[in-house]
Amino acid sequence: MKKLIRVRNPFRFCTRLHLMELIGLKAKNLDELLDIIKKVSGSCIYNHTHRFLQIHQYVSPEPPNDFAYWATHTLREDVLGEKLASIDTVQFQSIRSLRNKIVEVIKEHLKKNPSSKKKFASQGKEFQFIKSVSFVLPTNYIAYDLKDFSKALKEITVDSLYFHIFEARLRLGKKTNDFSFWIGTSLKDKDLAHDISHLDPYTRTMEDLRKTIIELVEKRL
Repeated sequence: MKKLIRVRNPFRFCTRLHLMELIGLKAKNLDELLDIIKKVSGSCIYNHTHRFLQIHQYVSPEPPNDFAYWATHTLREDVLGEKLASIDTVQFQSIRSLRNKIVEVIKEHLKKNPSSKKKFASQGKEFQFIKSVSFVLPTNYIAYDLKDFSKALKEITVDSLYFHIFEARLRLGKKTNDFSFWIGTSLKDKDLAHDISHLDPYTRTMEDLRKTIIELVEKRL
């Protein structure tokens, strides 16, 4: 086993608690949906594109986002639903860019299909906008080297794993996940950082993602 690099700035694993909050806005057709998507907070867009992942962390592959589900199952706009569901979330580095893509897809659909504006959800089936409020908490797990890191990965909760992979990158606007950033900048292992950052977390269960990252890390030990 090669000599481990120990750093002075260790990786502190965090976890998060979240609650969902109705914001009092709802849409009964695509025009209203589009207008509200443009103005709601990023925490609202995040919730409706990641809600299923947060609730069902053992399900794979990626389920459709809430906008796609509503368009398909409530308005019966199958083509739009398919286009919204096919948005590759992993390619976006910020909520703003993800929001812009969703807006673009809906606007283009309405332009090509003016009759879609005439479809309305029945009472009680409107799209209810909900935001996700997160509370970030430090855990007792700290890693000074890859051995510490691997051990902690085996013990942290899926909420902690979710926070460092999903929320840190997209919701907090970081260019990569927390693991890749620390490994690449503190441990100077660019190859491992690259391998982890190029995993597609949206097509794996959380436990499969944990297992894969551990395997990548332990190959370096």
